[in-house]
Parts: sequence; C-alpha cells; structure tokens
Amino acid sequence: MRISLCNEVIRELPFERQCAFARAVGYDGLEIAPFTLGEEPHLLSAARRADVRRAAAEAGIAITGLHYLMLTPKGLSITSGDAAQRARTVDVMRRLCNLAADLGARVLVHGSPAQRALEPGKEAEGRKWGAECFAAVAEAASKAGVVYCIEPLAAPDNQFVHTVEEAAAIVRAVASPGVRTMVDCSAAGRAEAQTVPDLLRHWLPTGLIAHVHLNDPNRRGPGEGALAFAPILRALATGGYEGAAAVEPFVYEPDGPSCAARAIGYVRGLIEAG
Repeated sequence: MRISLCNEVIRELPFERQCAFARAVGYDGLEIAPFTLGEEPHLLSAARRADVRRAAAEAGIAITGLHYLMLTPKGLSITSGDAAQRARTVDVMRRLCNLAADLGARVLVHGSPAQRALEPGKEAEGRKWGAECFAAVAEAASKAGVVYCIEPLAAPDNQFVHTVEEAAAIVRAVASPGVRTMVDCSAAGRAEAQTVPDLLRHWLPTGLIAHVHLNDPNRRGPGEGALAFAPILRALATGGYEGAAAVEPFVYEPDGPSCAARAIGYVRGLIEAG
C-alpha cells in the first residue's frame, strides 16, 4: 500500500517543489487535484503533461491518482436537469481519464459535492442522471487503463451518494471494471452505520473498493481527531488492500506543509508499529 498526499494541501508550492517536499517527508506519491494544474486541466497540453510526469519522476515520487475532479472548468454537474450541461460534464470526466493515464495515475476519485447537488423537486431525476453520468465514463476509464471511483460523501455537505452501499449499487449496475467506489474516512466516520475498520472488512472482499482517503471526521488529518487509524490500517493490511491511501485533510493548521508532514509521520509510525 502506497501513502500519497493530496496535493492541494501544499498547492502554494510550485509543482516541482510539491513533489520534492512530499518525497522528503516520506510520502510515496501525490494525488493531484486537477484545478491545481489550471482552469482547464482536462485540456492540458501534451508538453505540460510530460512536464508534470517528469517532475514527479525526477523527485522519485509517483502520481497515484486524481481527485476533486469537477471544480474546474466552471459550470459542471452530473445531476443537472440541463442535458447539455451533463454532456459537457461527461466530456470533461472522459478527458480526465486520459489525463490520469498520461500522468501515470491509476485512479480518479469523483467527490465534488457541489457538482452533484440535487435540484429541488427533481431529486429522483437527479440521482438517475448522476448514475447515468458515471455509467457514461466507464468505457473511457477502461480504455485508458484507469479506475473511476464514486466517492461517498456525508450530509449535509453532499446530497447524492452518502454511503458505500449506495455507491456500490451504482457500480454494480454499471458493471464495468472502469468504475468502482472508495472509502473516505472522514465521510465514512459521519455517514456509515459501521465503524471504518468494519466497513473495510465488509467491502474489501467484494473487490469494489479501489481507493482510500485518510482523514478525520473533524476534517483534519489522520491523528488530529478522535478517529483511531491503527485499526483502519490493520483492516487494510489484513484485507490485502494494494492500492494507494491518500492523506486528505481540509483544515490546515498551522499550514499545509506542517499538516502534511505531521500526517505522514503519524501514519508511518502506525504502520511500523504494526
């Protein structure tokens, strides 16, 4: 299992320095939020893609995935009643699959709760449209050799897909190896009936879990709240999880680099302790 850092935590640094910093403090990889690469990351030039991949390689760090996919370009939604808006969103989703492949990433994590908000009075339709958008990206993901993950997120921040069970129902309906789900510890700690370790023990054997985010329900990094991560890491190890686990805090105190360094020290210590 590789431990990655979600790069928006240190986005004030140039990308080359993000790579060098993450490697220096002990991460195996970076998980990139596309908006940190520009306003239209799905249209990133071939030269820029090569530069990003080269910077990571020269620092000795992997690009393990993409997440927070829908922040840019503006105006995206998988649940909008506007068919043209949904079609544009699916086009971006497909192009991001190609971006991920070009960068050497293996997974994409579709969180972006604002871009899957349900329109009042059209909640049922919105859920249907959202599921259709996830189905529409499956072929592109498979063709690119990446896995597109539906991220369950807790209310009230999110309205569509709160639990792994809900995400798994969509994944099973899509029935493609290009679409899976994942566990975000912060969201799971607030939305799931099971503990996070029990959730992992239940779902890892299904093969539907393709990614993990390490964060606390208080929206800080692992080790900065009440959630115990030693049992989570043990559940991942005993469950044979071989993907990446990405540190994704939302609150950075005193600053992003300090939070990132603290988190990896905590996680590595737990892993070494067994």
